[in-house]
Amino acid sequence: MMRLPSFLIALACLWPTLVSAADRPNIVLVMTDDQGIGDVGIHGNDVIRTPRLDLFAQNGIRMDRFYVEPVCAPTRASLMTGRSYYRTGVIHTSRGGAKMSGDEETIAELLKAGGYRTGIFGKWHLGDNYPMRPQDQGFEETLIHKSGGIGQTPDKPNSYFNPHLWHNGRPIQAAGYCTDVFFDAAIEFIERERANSFFVYLSLNAPHTPLEIDRRYTENYTAQGLNETTARVYGMVENIDDNFGRLLDRLDDLNLREDTLVIFMTDNGAQQSRFNAGFRGRKSHTYEGGIRVPFFVQWPSGIGRKLRTKALGAHIDIAPTMISAAGISTDGTAFDGKNLLSVWRGTEKPTDRRLFLQCHRGLQPRKFQNCAIVSQRYKLVGGPGLFGKENVEGELKLELYDLEKDPAEKNDLAASKPDVLKGLKSDYLKWFDDVSKSRVFKVGTIHIGNPAENPVLLCRYQDSRYVDGKPTGWPVKIEQAGRYRLSVELADRNTGGRIHVAWQGKSQSRPVLPGTNSASFSLTAGEGLLDIWFQQDDKPRESVTNNGTIGNVVIEYLR
Repeated sequence: MMRLPSFLIALACLWPTLVSAADRPNIVLVMTDDQGIGDVGIHGNDVIRTPRLDLFAQNGIRMDRFYVEPVCAPTRASLMTGRSYYRTGVIHTSRGGAKMSGDEETIAELLKAGGYRTGIFGKWHLGDNYPMRPQDQGFEETLIHKSGGIGQTPDKPNSYFNPHLWHNGRPIQAAGYCTDVFFDAAIEFIERERANSFFVYLSLNAPHTPLEIDRRYTENYTAQGLNETTARVYGMVENIDDNFGRLLDRLDDLNLREDTLVIFMTDNGAQQSRFNAGFRGRKSHTYEGGIRVPFFVQWPSGIGRKLRTKALGAHIDIAPTMISAAGISTDGTAFDGKNLLSVWRGTEKPTDRRLFLQCHRGLQPRKFQNCAIVSQRYKLVGGPGLFGKENVEGELKLELYDLEKDPAEKNDLAASKPDVLKGLKSDYLKWFDDVSKSRVFKVGTIHIGNPAENPVLLCRYQDSRYVDGKPTGWPVKIEQAGRYRLSVELADRNTGGRIHVAWQGKSQSRPVLPGTNSASFSLTAGEGLLDIWFQQDDKPRESVTNNGTIGNVVIEYLR
């Protein structure tokens, strides 16, 4: 893992003395996808049915001001590492921006080294190739879908019902609804490992689109006059609530509940417009509705209290908090987050800190574009609504809100409180300069010619480096020089043409006969941008559609 210089790095506070295996908790982290701040009953939604989540929140720790990134992969990178995702190789959610570098040290790696058994069930979205897969990053048991969602490329045509998944690196077809399948697998893992300390990461793809759910979960909501989209989202969340309750009940049955740290959270705001607990914005926005999420915790033997707090917390705090709870030494590991245990135990009052949140399209982050700087009272919003823009010209708008008096962000104070705005701008610039130095925004690199993964699927839309909206090739490291078979997914295999390869400043091509889609090439070892494409003679390069499979390449090391 990279060792950091440090501005604004809370080195996870002072670590406790190592605890015995008998005293440390099991850890279960449940995170849903696109479930907003208003998508639980306890946040004032009197329509949605989430009785188990509501009771869990009422009887445990409830953080009213817990923050994440405005979209999913960045939140996941920060969650796994305790670091700003800009340090990790992740830039955004697709088109080459959702690959966490393999040398990042994750919660799973730290816990595994400390004697925990580790499992992930659901969505990873930090790289589908070696060395970025969950099995490369500390997870011993893996049941996942690829990319950012079931049915997204490079996934095959898929459904939330009986989905095609990957179990410990091998493709399978599961039986049942995806959320049920992931909870079933997590519970089976807990049952199998109950004599050991375990870490379960239940990272659900629901209620992300496509909004697929059994009608028995939507009928109650459509009967109340809700539109079909909201009814489906609420039905998917209700199914999550049922499964969350089933998980807690099984922990009780196994006499594990007292000694298990259970965290429930979501990865960003709601994708669609609906009840949002009075907050402005939704997924992709850096207003509160896009980045403030439900966050509930219970650990009976380690915390054993109820608490509702307005202390600031964020995704970067989870890794240092978990590692502290487990009593694991982290010599030399630099976190951007802080250990929240003292907040949860009530021994630390809320203190002012700065949280820096930002994301937009493009592989070169721009200062102040679609960002938020959150303090205990004030919040700066920069370049609002510009998530989808890669190149933005001109000066970006900066807004300032007093969240104590105006949590709905209706009254912009940028003109009336210039000193506050200036201070937050200064803090942001120092942070941005610091995180920029970590990797200079270099995305994760796919390794080719390694026995850990051969052949390798190179997904054009998800993992190719996009510049100005066009794919330019994959950042790769070819570990072994030799012969490679390249197979390109074509729109029509009945049309002959040539496969072209651009690598290390040289270009070569081979003919592809009608009915085929592959050819063999000699490739040198090295690291750089590898571009592979199919082209008919005297015709433009075959086009690639967003979230499509045309242009995907399977590359296999032969000798």
